[in-house]
Amino acid sequence: MATKVMGGGSSAVAASSHAACERFRGTDPLVTGLTRRKLARAVGFADDSGRIPEARWMRAMTFERLVRDVRFASKVATTTVGALGLSRPSEVVTVNAHVDAGTTARLLQEAHARAVGGRAATLVHQLAVPFVGYEETDATPVLPDFAVVAPTVDGAGSWLVMGDAKDYERVRSKIDDGRLLKGFLQVALGAESAAAWTRLPDTMSVHDYGVLAVPRNAFLQPEALIERLDDHRAEVRMRVAERRSEADARPYDRARPLPQFVAHLDATFDPASCTTCNLFSYCRGELRHSADPTDLLVEIGVPLDQRPQLMGLIDGTGVVGQAPASTVANVTASRDGVACSTHQRRVDQAGVPGTVNVVLAKSDAAALGVHGMALQRVTAEGREPWQFTVFDDPQSVATRRSVMRLVGRQLTTAMTEQRKQNADEPSPIHLVVPDKPTADVLVSIADNLAGVELSRLRWQQDKRMGREALTFDGEPAQMPKALSESDRTAVSLLLEEDRARALTIRCPVVDVRAVLARHVTAGGPAVSSYRLDYLLGWAQSTDAKPLDHRRFADDIEASEQTPGARLTSRRSDDIHRALAGTRSSRRRSKDGSERPVDPQVYADLVIDELEYKCSVLEGALDALEGVPDSALREVHRAIEGDAQAVWRRRLALHASDLVRFGRTYRTWRNSLVRTIESDATCRAQLLALANPQAAEDLAADAGNRHVAFATVVDTHPLILDVESRRIGDGNRVVLLHSDNSGVACIEADTVTCKAQKGSFKLGGLSLGPLAARKGTPRRFVWSPGTPPSLEVGDRVVVADVTWFTKNKGNNFLNFDRPTPDTYSAPNPTCTAQSYAEDPVRHRWCCRPHEVAEAEWSDELAARRDRGELNPQTWPPVRDGDAFEVAAKDAPVGDVAAPPSQAPPDGLTMDDLD
Repeated sequence: MATKVMGGGSSAVAASSHAACERFRGTDPLVTGLTRRKLARAVGFADDSGRIPEARWMRAMTFERLVRDVRFASKVATTTVGALGLSRPSEVVTVNAHVDAGTTARLLQEAHARAVGGRAATLVHQLAVPFVGYEETDATPVLPDFAVVAPTVDGAGSWLVMGDAKDYERVRSKIDDGRLLKGFLQVALGAESAAAWTRLPDTMSVHDYGVLAVPRNAFLQPEALIERLDDHRAEVRMRVAERRSEADARPYDRARPLPQFVAHLDATFDPASCTTCNLFSYCRGELRHSADPTDLLVEIGVPLDQRPQLMGLIDGTGVVGQAPASTVANVTASRDGVACSTHQRRVDQAGVPGTVNVVLAKSDAAALGVHGMALQRVTAEGREPWQFTVFDDPQSVATRRSVMRLVGRQLTTAMTEQRKQNADEPSPIHLVVPDKPTADVLVSIADNLAGVELSRLRWQQDKRMGREALTFDGEPAQMPKALSESDRTAVSLLLEEDRARALTIRCPVVDVRAVLARHVTAGGPAVSSYRLDYLLGWAQSTDAKPLDHRRFADDIEASEQTPGARLTSRRSDDIHRALAGTRSSRRRSKDGSERPVDPQVYADLVIDELEYKCSVLEGALDALEGVPDSALREVHRAIEGDAQAVWRRRLALHASDLVRFGRTYRTWRNSLVRTIESDATCRAQLLALANPQAAEDLAADAGNRHVAFATVVDTHPLILDVESRRIGDGNRVVLLHSDNSGVACIEADTVTCKAQKGSFKLGGLSLGPLAARKGTPRRFVWSPGTPPSLEVGDRVVVADVTWFTKNKGNNFLNFDRPTPDTYSAPNPTCTAQSYAEDPVRHRWCCRPHEVAEAEWSDELAARRDRGELNPQTWPPVRDGDAFEVAAKDAPVGDVAAPPSQAPPDGLTMDDLD
């Protein structure tokens, strides 16, 4: 009998992701007997999109080795046992099952005996467990990375806690919840399979909780995350049953050609989510060659419920139903080959004096690894030349400090120039990046170094008080270097960007891709526009030179370079081989640890990558320069200026400038609720005022209460048919956009904008009350203070005035200035001596980090003396800060230490993620 290919834990995750697709279910390895990657190759569409970069593969193997290291294995086991409320084990034993089911059964029996007889815990690595429901068949097993065996509280039996090791990157100090969900689904499959295995010891039970070992810091040192598996196991049971049912109901006749078998199964295609399926290229190719023109809507990802409304754009009838304006623009651009303008004018700060342009080449070998960086400062005279830096040891602490130092120097110079222009109220400064992942890398590095600096301040107090400097776990600490002022400037501003995720109108870091997307809607799948070079190509398209969205997308996918921080798999492999070498090149080198092994090739590759990123970023800035400025551009600048005035006080006094938003204390977060609400409201108002496409999307949204479409029925008097049940008789409305002008009403020459202390005052807009028209529902006479220029039949977008202001007049529209985050921040009157002179009064405004961390160091020392911290206490106390510091002589992950090694051909990124 042929071996049944089950796909393991990653197959369970994929089954949950693509369960709605009949083709995915019908081509299950259980049905075809082939892995999905081999199936894709067999039907002529080999899947290369999920190929694992060599650096990423080396990182995964390095992390798994650290999980098996005795020092960390003991920590993972004790953290797991303690978090589950079990007794402290007498010892922790580490054993390896070597991916063999027989060895796994024997080691579990021995671990059970140790747990019952000696109260010991055992960490078993590299298990092999028969796939649930297929123990009696020749099926590929489930391969959990590890499991913990611990005694029950009464000592009569043992618990088996299933686990998995995932080297997930921490982005802005946290791991994405979606990735954790996928990881725990894999753990749940291991738990279900173990629970059904007949070779488990009689009194061993599979625990309701599971554990993921994930990197605690940039050194890949593991920590354990515990989660209840009830829901995950229920989903796994459902998906396994579904797979068996599909295999039984639709068996594959091996005499039938595979392409024919796959083609008869209907696909549920989505260009955003289907990319993780190995048959993505096959399904996309099928749609591209379809004779049905409406399949274009499926190909570019138009939602199913919107497709009937948009058929007219494709079949030539031109009839379009009620659909979001952004989707209509996407379909139109795909059909015509020319991007559609949103008609918004510029409100961003990219390219203005005081900005610093940044591009990065990120290493796949480490969450915070950087191969190289290029910086360009923009002054009143224009853009300065790019400055390139290549880092020979991408994942080292020194490299992270160098990144912040180089950025900090440019920011400091920019701040100095802004002060020269206006010493009392200097204009804000900004970092400009090509995409969000670039910002994420920079902010994550800043978060890392802020944590190190706070730890250093605590240890400095320990030394001052004659205590040994210890980590949270009670191990000897390694004292890091202090942050320089330029380092701190960069770290502090980037932590402002971290806090700005909650205050969405703020923009200390400008994402040029998102800015360009506000002005143009590209053709093809919307997900493709998340690459700046793709979006830029569409922004440069013209009627004379239209784009074929398919050919252009293929060219972008085939490119060896990327506009953002992350590299393509091919370029990542080339750079990693030049850095770490191959087995043959390492043997030829004098020193196996030499970095890089081929320095000239390494530098050339990194510089080439950076030059491409620079050219794309500058191309985007050039394209934006062709867009006129909005009347609201200075409004956005003023709002960011208010926030940065607070930040500059924090930075100058070292007061709460190194605290990321995710680690602020509860009272601070609670106090920001109203601030966040005012920010979100102001952002929505500004977007509705400035962006016609966004305003139309709001008006078409049934859940929106404030913005609506209206049609002009008569102009003398002005009569509107308003398409909203929430806006009616007596309500005052303001005209935002009309389809006969093509631009927002706010951009008219007659409109004025005045910044006031607590609000912005707009004059020249048309606003006034509605009066019901008898006999015709939803028809109103509109009496604006400033009459607009409209014609009968015009379709306009109006908004309820009370959304903006409570003022009663019909000549000016006010909207509130969002409140900056002034909580736990120095007041304008605070000085460097304020806290020292009056500690009680200034405790919550300008207390320096140096003082705060010294007090916390004393508190930790007192708790340690009372036996309340590790390693004395049980269960182990978790370090919520998880700052990036390692104990002396602790093993760390060095991905470039061994020679580069290609990942197995059968594995994809789904197996790692």
